Amino acid sequence: MSPTRKLPVAILGATGAVGQRFVQLLADHPWFEIAVLTGSDRSIGKPYGEVARWILNDPIPDAIAEMVVQPTDEVADVPIAFSALPTENAQESEPQWAAGGVVVCSNASSFRMDPLVPLLIPEVNPEHIALIEHQQRQRNWRGAIVTNPNCATITLVMALKPLHDAYGVRHFFTTTLQAISGAGYPGVASLDILDNIVPNIGNGGEEAKIETEPLKLLGTFADGAIQPAEIGISAQVTRVPVIDGHTATVAVELAAKASPGEAIATLSEFRAPPVVRGLPSAPARPIVVRAEADRPQPRRDRDLYGGMGTTVGRVRPCNLLDLRFVVLSHNTIRGAAGGAVLNAELLVAEGVVG
Repeated sequence: MSPTRKLPVAILGATGAVGQRFVQLLADHPWFEIAVLTGSDRSIGKPYGEVARWILNDPIPDAIAEMVVQPTDEVADVPIAFSALPTENAQESEPQWAAGGVVVCSNASSFRMDPLVPLLIPEVNPEHIALIEHQQRQRNWRGAIVTNPNCATITLVMALKPLHDAYGVRHFFTTTLQAISGAGYPGVASLDILDNIVPNIGNGGEEAKIETEPLKLLGTFADGAIQPAEIGISAQVTRVPVIDGHTATVAVELAAKASPGEAIATLSEFRAPPVVRGLPSAPARPIVVRAEADRPQPRRDRDLYGGMGTTVGRVRPCNLLDLRFVVLSHNTIRGAAGGAVLNAELLVAEGVVG
């Protein structure tokens, strides 16, 4: 169900790169209205337009530019907050807002693997929002924390979900080619990334996220807990000189064998659950499979469905496992702010917030 009026929302950490994406996506949202922006000590009490070093192509909306930035440690009277906080700040502030009665849709990694916190991709595991009731009861919170996965994890799991449902995924190997915007602003030094590929992100932390988060996302909810999927995962991550759009190459072993043609049909026919299909930010088709030999490409495919689409290509046999393919999505929209906005829309539609 859609709300009868626009719901006021807060953006925590609004001046950073992901915070700016939240501003862009929420400025004209049909269900939500930006009411509060929070920031660091240097920006508190100042107009947002003066303190946000705006890095997006669209200008800051005038009304948002004039809003005064508030401190993050003061919980606002809003039903939803979108968190673009750094991990260490999220660890402290997000529980404070949840305890104060706000549902926090977080892009931070702090609580993704908390057993009481839904790690959510609406097309993949909307039933996991049932964890919220257990979270509120055990933490004694009036609000809640809901997280979206790592930006590369979202790209991978969108393609793995229909294959896992149809054939069962036993193992997969992946190498990611991750855009520089994933490092935030100012991000990677130019002399490190120009004419170069950096074969590490976060001293192994990124690989650990990709090797653990899909197990929770593809797991089953029962008796108030998530039973992780039993999948072996090996990930290698690289930073590449692309502005936006994370690409991953994948080789997968299936429990039930499938030809490339069968896998392409399964991916192409995948649809979101009915409750997700009509949400304002939901892509018309969760996955688009390209037949060209040289797609997907970041510059040509990252903006599919306003950056919320996932593109798969080069589905073919694997000499060692069963299948291999390439998958791409927009890391700061689908993989960050847009993913959190879609999570919030699902919570409203399901009556968790309203």
